[in-house]
Amino acid sequence: MIKVGIVGGTGYTGVELLRLLVSHPKVEIALITSRAESGRRVDDLFPSLRGHIELGFSDPDDAELAACDVVFFATPHNVAMRSVPTLLAAGTRVVDLSADFRIRDVKLWEHWYNETHACPELIADAVYGLPERNREQIRTAQLLACPGCYPTAVQLGFMPLLAAGLVNTQSLIANAVSGVSGAGRQAKIDNLLTEVSDSFKAYAVSGHRHLPEIEQGLADIAGGPISLTFVPHLAPMIRGIHATLYATLNDAGRAANLQTVFEAFYRDEPFVDVLPSGQYPQTRSVRGANTCQLALTVPGSRDTVVVTAVEDNLVKGAAGQAIQCMNLMFGEDESLGIAQPGLLP
Repeated sequence: MIKVGIVGGTGYTGVELLRLLVSHPKVEIALITSRAESGRRVDDLFPSLRGHIELGFSDPDDAELAACDVVFFATPHNVAMRSVPTLLAAGTRVVDLSADFRIRDVKLWEHWYNETHACPELIADAVYGLPERNREQIRTAQLLACPGCYPTAVQLGFMPLLAAGLVNTQSLIANAVSGVSGAGRQAKIDNLLTEVSDSFKAYAVSGHRHLPEIEQGLADIAGGPISLTFVPHLAPMIRGIHATLYATLNDAGRAANLQTVFEAFYRDEPFVDVLPSGQYPQTRSVRGANTCQLALTVPGSRDTVVVTAVEDNLVKGAAGQAIQCMNLMFGEDESLGIAQPGLLP
């Protein structure tokens, strides 16, 4: 059994980790930490877990966490980086769902997150946890940086085009829409039901923290510099991300059968589903599932390819992908415990 600790078990990502891990046949959840809820039973805060978990929340303790095989950090940025050195020194593997280790350029990270990184010497050791890109590195990772929700959808959508050199890398556009759970569980006026219902808006148009992560990933795939315009939006739904991606085809792209390119690229991927030509994905189809659905078209048979990508921001965009990586890290079938289909209606 894989002995698991979870730091930050009270947010939406934390409870999603719990929902999936309590049914994982190879996992024993050893402890779940929360300073604010220490001493309270987990199923008291989350009644949906009654009968599935008997633990209570506890204060974070590095010594207790170090006794685990793997620790998940489902925390805001700047928390994991303060405990990771101790855990790695003890031989504990770490899956960080925050942004602390996603960006390799320390100065760039410090610019976007407005603080000094606590352990910059470990950033180079972190493996970026996008299985469709880094599966073999993930298997041996000691420190894993789980991708953000927007970056997962955008990278999976652009990846076949960039890997095959079929588009202009300097004019990429991503318009992406998230449900309100992407903003976390903290109390904010902008997230209230009366504020988000019957409304749709763009935000962080001048610059979103996920932009450097996405650009880094796309540049790695393309094998050179890229330029991306990324505009996130908020939709009045609880879960889900819908990304509409635009790229200008080059001569090779215009000559290629793009549907065949995508189907071949993701043929053996258990959690990427390329829809048949003429079908388009909906967020409702992947709700609760660790699946990213993709579709592509070239409107008017011109020079612009449009890729649409959907995922559940809390599953393939966070907790499910983290467990997929954990499975790889411990030599298990990567689908173990996360092969559920989406929830309908």
